[in-house]
Amino acid sequence: MRKAFKPLALLALSTAFLTTPALAQDQSGVSTPAPMSALDLVTIPRLGGPSVSADGKRMLYSATSTDETSLARSTDYRLKTLATGEEVAVTLPEGANLPVFVGNDRLYFLAPGERGSTGMQVFTAILRDNGSLDQTQQVTRYNRDVSGFEVSPQGSSLAIFGDVPRECTQFDCASEAAGPGSGMLFDADDGFVRHWDSYETPGTFSRVFVAPLKDSATAGAAVAVDGPAADGALVGDTPLRPFGGLEDMAWSPDGSTLYFVARQADRSEPTSTNSDIYRFSMGDSAPSNLTDANEASDGSPAPSPDGKSLAYLAMARPNYESDRQVVMLRDLATGKVRALTQDFDRSFASLAWTPDSRWIIATAQSVLDTPAFRIDPRTGAVTELDLVRGNEAHIGNVTPVGNKALVYTRDSIAAPAEAYLSEGWSQGVQLTNVATARIAALAPVETRRFEFAGAGGDTVHGQITKPSGVDGQIPAILYVHGGPQGSFNDGWSSRWNPRVLASQGYAVISVDFHGSTGYGQAFTDAINRDWGGKPLEDLQKGLAAALALDSQIDGERACAMGASYGGYMMNWIEGNWPERFDCLVQHDGLFDMRSFYYATEELWFPRWDFGGSYAQNSKLYERWNPVNYVDNWQTPMLVVTGEKDYRVPSTQAFGAFTALQERDVPAQMLVFPDENHWVLKPANSLQWHDTVFTWLDRWLGDEGE
Repeated sequence: MRKAFKPLALLALSTAFLTTPALAQDQSGVSTPAPMSALDLVTIPRLGGPSVSADGKRMLYSATSTDETSLARSTDYRLKTLATGEEVAVTLPEGANLPVFVGNDRLYFLAPGERGSTGMQVFTAILRDNGSLDQTQQVTRYNRDVSGFEVSPQGSSLAIFGDVPRECTQFDCASEAAGPGSGMLFDADDGFVRHWDSYETPGTFSRVFVAPLKDSATAGAAVAVDGPAADGALVGDTPLRPFGGLEDMAWSPDGSTLYFVARQADRSEPTSTNSDIYRFSMGDSAPSNLTDANEASDGSPAPSPDGKSLAYLAMARPNYESDRQVVMLRDLATGKVRALTQDFDRSFASLAWTPDSRWIIATAQSVLDTPAFRIDPRTGAVTELDLVRGNEAHIGNVTPVGNKALVYTRDSIAAPAEAYLSEGWSQGVQLTNVATARIAALAPVETRRFEFAGAGGDTVHGQITKPSGVDGQIPAILYVHGGPQGSFNDGWSSRWNPRVLASQGYAVISVDFHGSTGYGQAFTDAINRDWGGKPLEDLQKGLAAALALDSQIDGERACAMGASYGGYMMNWIEGNWPERFDCLVQHDGLFDMRSFYYATEELWFPRWDFGGSYAQNSKLYERWNPVNYVDNWQTPMLVVTGEKDYRVPSTQAFGAFTALQERDVPAQMLVFPDENHWVLKPANSLQWHDTVFTWLDRWLGDEGE
């Protein structure tokens, strides 16, 4: 293999598991900022989603830190007065989390239950300006964990959710033993057997119960919003598994009605994206389905503050998880529904109303950024907001705090999320400094956007991230995102982070190939039934375009990396572009489309992308099947998998590793028994980065083979 100068990877690896100094000394003795290490990535404090008081005057936020030695995580809470910038520490009870404002000074949060209860329960307290809690009291007392909650805007009603057997009419009813052994018996008419990273418990679902509140305590028994168990009754999870959250439920302004999202759990569940929005009013015996007419996805219910309208997101095509999400508006008096953003070719998320019900604020990916948009519910007119000087990067957690004021978070490739305040729709002022100072002390990187003519002559976008102020040629890393309907975007990641990789002395090149999101639905749809076609052509042309654009990048020293679909592409490149790269890193990649189809859990995904089941369209599955090109494999590959990954089961990784061994291709395999499709644990993240950096340096550094 080609020889090269030793990149910064070795410098970082030598201290990979030690505290990274803010400054290092070069040979002249001059102090210079140290490059970002994997330990930095793991231990840089992380901002939690802010909660703002109803009057918009105070903001509570969290900062989660990871100890550099023990890797134990802890969370601190801070209260900020927005008008003055004054900030004080807030001490919650031991083990408390998820604090939110309800009203101006009242907090609700989860904490370990006290006498007469077990597990996590809902508590409330008054939050004073000095950060102290007053009048703390336990709101719920159950012998079952409360997984989450939602309090109505006026504090008159409480919704709680947790794992409860479907036959139970009470939240904490006793569960019957399943049998004498550890076996779980599933019926062919059930829904998922396992989903994402856990097995289902037959007959048990994430269920929502509601109760009125009086004097900030439950007043009477909680009622199941899915109604009594019976033939034809709603059976399913709220929030939706595996990634649903509080966006799957919302109270009406007066607390009389809860809107929630569910998908029927039956034989068709693994093949269906048909989630619906249900309405449950206090005193009802069962919910009503508001979106039954749409057989595709409906979600993110957002009632207007005036109680007249319900905004939500809907897809049009059943069984397609990456269809465009259109903002819908339902008149709650008449039931009339309008598609507000049908003519705006972006997929929206995170709906929020301004207090006067005049505007809907939503975010959507758009050409490497995720900006916020202001939507007129009367006309459907969409206006992109300019909230950040320069690139919007990734805007999230948008909370209107006035009719023309927003609190939101912003992150980018360069830096993790911080909270901002925008007034009068203007560019925001930074409110927090959770990670900014830490990032500022590290050696900088630079990110450059570029575009080129990709497959079919279509414009394709990409990004180059590399260390700043480095002389000489820099080896190239081609980053391939997953999804495949996704994008790396200009955003921070705690896992596949371009900045930490660039800090090791590499130029990270990412390409939003056909199938990526943020460029209109036709571009996203273009990967359908063409997994190894246009995307590979885009990657080939994108790498060439990046090398032509930046002469510092050394295309003769290059590796490629990717996870999920990006891992599939590594396997595809092995067989269909085998001489281009010095090495590959394949994480949770599809290797054999036939065995993948019969082992994965969300079958709607391959059925859409490959035009049916494997039995129905086996020729297309085999057309794009990496296993059929194993005879061409020759590029050294690092294979990574998590044994709790049920989306791309670990057997796919073992299959690829066996193929590499049989071909006498240099290879390693890193297996995490305790990780899913992602690597989440701090120690495992460090091991992942250490292994990856060592592998890259083996093939691109001075000692390269």
